Parts: sequence; C-alpha cells; structure tokens
Amino acid sequence: MKTKYGKVLSKLGWEIMGEFPDVKKSVIIFAPHTAHIDAFYGKLGFNEVGIKYLFLSKKELFFFPMNLVMKKFGSMAVRGVTGKNAIYQVVDILNHTEELNVVISPEGRISKVKDWNKGFYYMAVKAQVPIVVTYLDYENKQLGIKGIIHDLHNYEKVEQQINGMYEDVKEKNPEDFILACKCYFFLR
Repeated sequence: MKTKYGKVLSKLGWEIMGEFPDVKKSVIIFAPHTAHIDAFYGKLGFNEVGIKYLFLSKKELFFFPMNLVMKKFGSMAVRGVTGKNAIYQVVDILNHTEELNVVISPEGRISKVKDWNKGFYYMAVKAQVPIVVTYLDYENKQLGIKGIIHDLHNYEKVEQQINGMYEDVKEKNPEDFILACKCYFFLR
C-alpha cells in the first residue's frame, strides 16, 4: 500500500527494494546509520511499507520540545534511562503486543564505533522474534530489506550473515561505518 510518505520518498529520488517479510513481530536492524538524515529516510521507508514499528533512539534526543517530535516520529528513549534496561523493556513490549517491529541502529550513534551494540540480538533472542536486516544505500538511493534471520542460536553466525548482507551497501559517510564484527574478514 502506497502512502503519502512513499510519494515524498520517490520525489526525493529514493526507491524501496524488496518486500517486508510476512512477520508480525521482529527486531529490525537499520544500518548503516552514519548521518542524522538516515532516520528521516528510514521513517519514510517504514511508512511506505506499511508496518507497525517503534524506533529506539538515544535518550539525549528526548528534551523539550524535541521529545514531542521524537514521540510523534515513533521513537522511544533508550540507553541510560534510569531504572530501565532497554533489552527487557523491548522484550516486554514485544511480548505484550500482537504486532510490532522494533527498529534499532546497532551502531548506536552516527560516529564511528569499535563494535556494534549486541542489544538487538538479545532483544530478538529473548522475545523469540526474527531479525530483519534493512539498509540504506546512498550510491543507489535505495532503502530495502536485505534478509531475515530466524536462527539466532549462535551470535557469531548471525554476525557473519549480517556482515555479508552489508558488504555492498554504500553509506552516506563511509568513514563512520563498520560491519557488525571488525574481525569479519578473518572469519571467511
């Protein structure tokens, strides 16, 4: 189903690639995330595919009046929220809803990081939902679905699958993106 957001996205020269998998609940990896504008394109893309979603965003973005924008954006504050563990909070939300896809950027920030935060993996494992791997490719102006991972028994294998899916993706700021495991090339 096309929405007003899809029309905006295509007017900006972007296209959506692939079909969202037939799942009611998932943890969605949204990467690469190397610029603030990525979230805007992601919001448009997720609206275009018509799924029910919740973005996880760093708590520092939830100050007045920005908190009103973030809530309207479909975001929930995480990381360092006093008295709340994001993994258990998300698992509880997923366990008490019929349909929801939780969107997380495992890099945790737009600047370069040493490693991805593994919280996305633990959320999916504990909630017993698959991981949907989505991407933004600036070179081809595409947003899309790279794949879905159901077998979550081994983090290293999940990491290898994710790395393989992102190998050909061109981020906005290449100097700020790393694959899920910096040792990926040694694992081949």
